[in-house]
Amino acid sequence: MDSHAALARWHAVVESRDAAGLEGLVAEDAVFRSPAVHTPQEGRDTVVGYLTAAFVVLGPDLTYEREWVGEDSAVLQFRTVVGGLDVSGVDIITWDEAGQIVDFTVMIRPAKALNAVIEHMGAELLRMLEAAGG
Repeated sequence: MDSHAALARWHAVVESRDAAGLEGLVAEDAVFRSPAVHTPQEGRDTVVGYLTAAFVVLGPDLTYEREWVGEDSAVLQFRTVVGGLDVSGVDIITWDEAGQIVDFTVMIRPAKALNAVIEHMGAELLRMLEAAGG
């Protein structure tokens, strides 16, 4: 597994802001961990849903500033603006042998910014659910 190639695919989807590219990046049994939800969110469809909502919420201001790459994982430090607040955080991504995301963990600071992200993510997830007829 080539972490750099998997990371390049992730960056390409983020830069395109096209959530349609997410499904091919995420493994069937992937797990999403967020400070916005208390339990790990499991399964490709769920993980893709959360990442799609994050694309909308974190928006065009999302910028990765630094990254650390391991054999099967990477830590990406980011900045963005949500609800007028500066948000700092990290994405910790782990890939399987096929280069698909199996674990995606997000950490955000400061607390006030995290609260804004939680509020905006909740609203976007609800909007997505209603749009899907659920």
